[in-house]
Amino acid sequence: MGAGQYLGFAGILAVAVAAAFGATFLPESAVPYLGLLPLTLGIKAAVQAWRHRGDDDGEPELTHGGPRILEVAAITFANGGDNIGVYVPVFATAGTGGMTVYVVVFLILVAVWVAAGRYLATRPVVARALSRWGHILLPVVLIGIGLLILIEGGAFGSTG
Repeated sequence: MGAGQYLGFAGILAVAVAAAFGATFLPESAVPYLGLLPLTLGIKAAVQAWRHRGDDDGEPELTHGGPRILEVAAITFANGGDNIGVYVPVFATAGTGGMTVYVVVFLILVAVWVAAGRYLATRPVVARALSRWGHILLPVVLIGIGLLILIEGGAFGSTG
């Protein structure tokens, strides 16, 4: 998942940096619709889990390599809409040097989070839980993230 995490986060940083320099890649009204990416991936994972519910091979889908790099990257990027909204004004006021420092620190911290995730996933209790419930948990989490992004972003109209 580390490569996908970096790819998705690099996309977030690239959009934020470009927007900070005056380019507008994502209009504000489009950001909530990034929630469609994890929602679609979650529905796909749910359909696959449902189709393979009777399979008795002893290995849930999660153990077959886990999510693909591009799926992780898409989820990371889609979930980063709020990050873009925060990073753009910070980057725009930090100047090139300050922006570089921010980007380097963010990339280092992504490595820390990925390492922590890998450590936890290799603990026997966590690994057993993921092995038993991961094929159900993954679609639920992805659909939840997608809906949260859509709802909180106002894709279905104003919430306030």
